[in-house]
Amino acid sequence: MATGRIYGGRAGEERLADRRAKLIDAGLDLLGAADGDATLSVRGVCKLAGLASRYFYESFADRDELTGAVYDYVVQRIAESTLAAIAAAPREDRALVRACVENIVHEIGEDPRLGRMLFSVSQANPQLAKRRLDSTRMFAGLVMLQAEDFYEVEPSPRLDLAAHYVVGGLAQALTAWLDETVPLSRDDVIEECTELLLAMASHLNRS
Repeated sequence: MATGRIYGGRAGEERLADRRAKLIDAGLDLLGAADGDATLSVRGVCKLAGLASRYFYESFADRDELTGAVYDYVVQRIAESTLAAIAAAPREDRALVRACVENIVHEIGEDPRLGRMLFSVSQANPQLAKRRLDSTRMFAGLVMLQAEDFYEVEPSPRLDLAAHYVVGGLAQALTAWLDETVPLSRDDVIEECTELLLAMASHLNRS
């Protein structure tokens, strides 16, 4: 059964996915810019993406839906690459924690738009409040799973609290580094954050 008309060897669904990706990237450019863009507009996004406005509405109902899609893209990208880095690291606590921190710092260091969207824009944008809460819970859940697996500890409210503390603390530390409030090199940030997270892990493992 046909899944879409073919133009230049590419199905309609593939071209639709490409246009959606361009719109998300354009939205990330605007929302994640150093000076931000609180007035994200359909016209501005389409101009940056090089697409007619009719293509916007085949993927998104309005600019709020695009904003949510941009945030979801960033969360998924960070989560997937971090889990992959952890999976590839040696089964040793320092190596695992460093792999996690190094990957996140690398992601936002190479593409600061990701960090601004994840840490700053999501705080300033009221429509992202629930998504931010959900993603924080998701990241805290991933921290809990890693702790339960590596340290063989039982899930508990105390572990849940610590996981949220880790996620929130790391996010704030990286926000301060990204906006240059904390003038440290990338390597120093990785090292310091790794040590802080290891100290938290050691505290949990002792009790």
